[in-house]
Amino acid sequence: MQVLVRDNNIEQAIRVLKKKMQREGLFREMKARSAFEKPSEKKAREKADAIRRARKLARKKAQREGLLPAPKKKPIVSRQG
Repeated sequence: MQVLVRDNNIEQAIRVLKKKMQREGLFREMKARSAFEKPSEKKAREKADAIRRARKLARKKAQREGLLPAPKKKPIVSRQG
């Protein structure tokens, strides 16, 4: 992972790095590896993840078929600076 520092602006570079790490799921993985997870907890978590993925897939399919309204798109705000 690489972040460019512009004009010696370390604060902005750290914000960008944190956002990239969040998107990659690095914080979630670090938390999971920091402590032992019991097999029963792991099984419950994986089952919940599978249910979440299945619901998301069904929601996307329903939106494509026109059964559900598409999500509202956020307006693009351009920052100048």
